[in-house]
Amino acid sequence: MAATDNGPIKMRGAGYYSEHTQGAKLVIDAAIPLVLAAVEKMDLFAASPFAIVDYGAADGGTSLALHHALIAAVRARTDRAITVTHTDLPHNDFSALFRLLHGLLPGKPGLGLEAPNLFSFASGTSFFRRIVPDGALNLGFSATAMHWLSKLPATLADHVHAVGAKGAARAAFAAQAAADWETILLARARELAPGGRLVLANFCTDENGFYLGWTGARNMHATFAEHWLALREAGAITDDEVRRATFPQFYRSVAEFRAPFDDPESAVSRAGLRLEDCFTRVTKCPYAAAYAAGQPPSAFARAYVPTLRSWSESMFFGALDPARPEDERRAIIDRFYDAYEADVAAAPEGHGMDYVHCFLTVAKTV
Repeated sequence: MAATDNGPIKMRGAGYYSEHTQGAKLVIDAAIPLVLAAVEKMDLFAASPFAIVDYGAADGGTSLALHHALIAAVRARTDRAITVTHTDLPHNDFSALFRLLHGLLPGKPGLGLEAPNLFSFASGTSFFRRIVPDGALNLGFSATAMHWLSKLPATLADHVHAVGAKGAARAAFAAQAAADWETILLARARELAPGGRLVLANFCTDENGFYLGWTGARNMHATFAEHWLALREAGAITDDEVRRATFPQFYRSVAEFRAPFDDPESAVSRAGLRLEDCFTRVTKCPYAAAYAAGQPPSAFARAYVPTLRSWSESMFFGALDPARPEDERRAIIDRFYDAYEADVAAAPEGHGMDYVHCFLTVAKTV
């Protein structure tokens, strides 16, 4: 994921991320049929271990069901050893990850990933680089991670995300996203064994122009910007702190995802990667669904805002001037999310974080 000057980008640790991201798990569960279909197409009879890599796994909780299904599918056809490598950035809470994998995380007993002849590993290496040796990967999986960019191509004075960028700033984000997509795919092309597969579920801008947090009603990113800019208007943060809160993210279109595969002369095509499946899907926000089913607005706000905080807090906290005392920065961040929660509680209609993904299956042919 991205390198920024704002400190480490990370999901909240100690199991908080998977505890408060029901929607992310629903997306990964929807990818299980794609993973099982990929395994069906693969030759599993080899002496080397069957190697699985989960790119951008956070604390591992959202993908446990997928890994159980994947391991069962492999084990049904072969008794060869299986390795699972969970990857994320160095500041990820790998302690929580391993406690979860071994069924030791408080409140989640028995949810581990343990089986005979199964070996679990972790890597604190960015997916912009190779993580396993050439030809060592059989099945690669990633969900809700590869929208992060390797670097921030522009900063915004009146928004916090590329969905609000215009003109040259937006073009800079798009160019960086295209370069990063090629880098990611070429790294995977080297890692994959012939016949191996990638199954990816990436945030996108779909055919309707929808993206994470906006499917026609209240816009999550615009609401982030509204409350962050309100802190500036109140004198709580500076212009520089507004710009530093620009997320190094970009939601590619289907055409942008397909571009390296559709060009037979591209570096990705020449590296032997072929696109087998590509489609978009909207996963409705489970917190908004609970409100629609009768949950009180205040309860909806208390459940919904923590899922936003689980992945965005490190960016906003890192945007604040490090010269500020830490307790002052913590107070500003609490004020920011408290304002968002109060907004949702007062006018809940239209709030929600619908997930908009492009699902892809990619094969290594040579």
